[in-house]
Amino acid sequence: MPTHSADKLEAIAAALLEAAGASRHEADVVARHCIGANLAGHDSHGVIRIPAYIERVRNEHIVPGARFEIVQESPTTTVIDGNWGFGFVVSERAMEITIEKARISNVAAATVYRQGHVGRVADYPLMAAEAGMISMMTADSGRSPKSVAPFGGRVARLGTNPICMAMPSDLEAPFFLDMATCAAAAGKLELAVSRGESVPEGWLIDADGASTTDPKALKAGGAILPLGGSEGYRGYGLAAMVEILSGLLTGLGFGVEPSGRHNDGCFMAVFNVAAFRPLDEFRRDVTEFAEYLKATPRAESVEEIYYPGEIEHRRATARREDGIFVEDATCERLESLAEEFGLTDKLAMG
Repeated sequence: MPTHSADKLEAIAAALLEAAGASRHEADVVARHCIGANLAGHDSHGVIRIPAYIERVRNEHIVPGARFEIVQESPTTTVIDGNWGFGFVVSERAMEITIEKARISNVAAATVYRQGHVGRVADYPLMAAEAGMISMMTADSGRSPKSVAPFGGRVARLGTNPICMAMPSDLEAPFFLDMATCAAAAGKLELAVSRGESVPEGWLIDADGASTTDPKALKAGGAILPLGGSEGYRGYGLAAMVEILSGLLTGLGFGVEPSGRHNDGCFMAVFNVAAFRPLDEFRRDVTEFAEYLKATPRAESVEEIYYPGEIEHRRATARREDGIFVEDATCERLESLAEEFGLTDKLAMG
C-alpha cells in the first residue's frame, strides 16, 4: 500500500491552499492541523479536506485574510467573530488568548462564531494541556446543513457536535478525550465513500429511516444516528448541550440557513490547575491514574488497555515512521488541483 510522508503531505496541502488565495501563515496552519489529523489516524479530518476548503474559498464561504475581531471581552471571557476566516487559524488564536487569560485569572472561557471548519477539536484543548492547564471545547456547524437525527427521529436536525477535554500529565502521550456525540463523524462517511467502503451497522439510516451500511445514503437524505445505539438518547442529550454552548451561546442559532455556508461555532474553557492544587502533583496523579487503568485485568480478547489519547499518539509515531496512506480518489483530486494551479511538477503525489 503506497504511503506518503507527513512532511510531503503538509507541503502539498500548504502549497495548494496558498495558490487558492490563503496567506502563507494561513496555509501553514491549516496544513499542519490537517496532516496532524492524518497522523493521529483521523483521516476523515486530514488531507482529504483540502479540496473542500479550496472550494469554500472559491465560493467565498471561507475568506482568506479575514479580520479576527474581539467583539466583547472581560478579564476572563472573550467573544470572537472570525469573519468567515479559516477555522483553524481563528480557533488557534482564540485558544491562545484563553490560555493567557487563565494564566492570569485562573479560569477563562471564549465563544467563537463565523469561522470555517475547525477540523479535529482535540488540537485546541491540547494546547492548554501543554501549558499545564485543563481545557474543554465544544463545536457545532452553526446553521449549515445537518447530518445527525435526534434519538428516535429519521431526519437530521443536529451536527456531529464534538466535545473534547484534555489534561496535563507526565505521560508520554497526552491524556484527552475527543469524540463526536453521534455514531461517527460525517467525515468518516465521506472517507468511506472515497475508499469505496461500507460503514458498520448502527451508524446510519437512509431517507426512509431504515438502517443502512451505504455511506452515500447520508447525502441522499439519510442521517447519522446519535452515539449510544439503543441508548442513543445519551448521545442525543450530549449533542443538544453542545448545540446550546456552540450554537446558541455564540449567537449562531439552530436549524439550517439557505446558503449552506459551513459555520463552526465553538465554546472553549481553560482552567489553571495551579489555582486548585500544585501542578506537579496533579500531573503525577493523572499519570498514576492512567497507569492504574492500563493495569486492569483484561478481557480474553483484549491485548492491551489504553488510556484516553494513547492510541492516537501511537498511531502518530507509527505514521511518522511508515508514512500515511492516501486513497486514490483523494490523490486524484489533489493532483487535479496541482495541475490547475500549475504546480504539477512541484506537488507530484507519485
